[in-house]
Amino acid sequence: MISAYVNCLKIPELRQRILFTLGIVALCRLAGNIPIPGVNPGELARLFDLIDRQGAGGGLLNMFNLFSGGALQKFAIAALGIMPYISASIVVQLMTPVLPQMEKLMREGESGRQKLNQYTRYLTLLICVIQGGMLIKTMTSPGALSQLFGIQEAIQLVDNPGPAFFLMTTLILTAGTMFIMWLGEQITERGIGNGASLIITVGIVDRLPSALVNMITLVRTGSVSDGGQNFTLVHLAVMLVMFFACCAATVAITQGMRKIPVKYAKATMARHGVSGQSSYMPLRVNFAGVMPLIFGSAVLMIPPWVFRALGNTEWGRKWGWLGELAGYFDPSHYWYLIIFGATIILFSFFWVANQFNPIQIADDLQKHGAFVPGIRPGQPTAEFLDQSMTRVTFAGAIFLTALAVLPMIISNQFSIPYSISAFFGGTSLLIMVGVMLDTMRQMEAHLLSYHYDGFLSKGKLRSRHG
Repeated sequence: MISAYVNCLKIPELRQRILFTLGIVALCRLAGNIPIPGVNPGELARLFDLIDRQGAGGGLLNMFNLFSGGALQKFAIAALGIMPYISASIVVQLMTPVLPQMEKLMREGESGRQKLNQYTRYLTLLICVIQGGMLIKTMTSPGALSQLFGIQEAIQLVDNPGPAFFLMTTLILTAGTMFIMWLGEQITERGIGNGASLIITVGIVDRLPSALVNMITLVRTGSVSDGGQNFTLVHLAVMLVMFFACCAATVAITQGMRKIPVKYAKATMARHGVSGQSSYMPLRVNFAGVMPLIFGSAVLMIPPWVFRALGNTEWGRKWGWLGELAGYFDPSHYWYLIIFGATIILFSFFWVANQFNPIQIADDLQKHGAFVPGIRPGQPTAEFLDQSMTRVTFAGAIFLTALAVLPMIISNQFSIPYSISAFFGGTSLLIMVGVMLDTMRQMEAHLLSYHYDGFLSKGKLRSRHG
């Protein structure tokens, strides 16, 4: 494997892509560390410290902070992160099969995709303005902070709140996210890996050192929070075992697939030079990858802000249940786990239905003289592929949901800060493993095209070993 990394630097094109990606990532991290003017850093640090010590109502904020790579904790220009762009991309993908005009654009090829990308950028801009305005409104109101996060002390994050600060900060947050979005597109086009997913992964990895420091602090103090239960070496051993088990399970679900055997007619084999060895069609267990997790996390970040904003209005106070609904979307609430799991399962099936077309695959197999043994070509093959993919997706979605909600259960049951439990499975680990494996596949493709060995001499990562 070490020689594979050395070979990556020997290929000029791959070396240029890697260095370009590293440079863009450095710019993203720089944007996540430049604070917005007018915010009191001492009070901001005290807010997060109170949330961590009291463990109340901060699950959403901690998750938002994790996906922004700690930029929210610094109230940096990239505090919103790449999530508005992810949310906009998902909305466009959801609407494409529904609206005939957007579906027509998708079929037009490259020009149609460019128009859809432009619509995604416009929607990202709108989401940034809405999310940024709601975030600033909350952060500039000490009463809203106390009510939102369940803290007793008054926190004054902004010394001079007003219309000027609101407008300035909204513009900065929007510009920061649009800049990060543009950098992500540059990585996808000119770098290595998927830009948006890679930016999220780097932000999560950036929080790993602080999580290790917090873990050491828990072991030394022996208490997870003020008045919380004791944190013993037994808890640490169990969490370490769980960590390695989750890593193995994450790699298994990412690499797992069902192989559908495919055979070619003899005339077709002779005409196209196809060898007599049996081939197969891979049906990935986790066909949607990390998209269901990103989708669930992005979508469920919106309702609590909306419900709390409506609950603070005069009309919302008459209907007190609006403010109470926001509590159901806090990661510390069991209803959030149910909603989050259901969202992952639903979007896993939606992604497969949107990206996997069994009818087209069956037609392509028939055109090339290929068939699945024991299945008649045409419509029976399409039905077989659809049924097989549905079963595989169901198993993968259940397994994916179990891994996703595991750190939240650990955090709720053992009162362990989410900044620590997030790395013991769940969204963070799945995103890191999935994105890293995808990036390694792209790097390996370049290596194999230049006749270099890949990262593994055996295993499923190497395409030529099946």
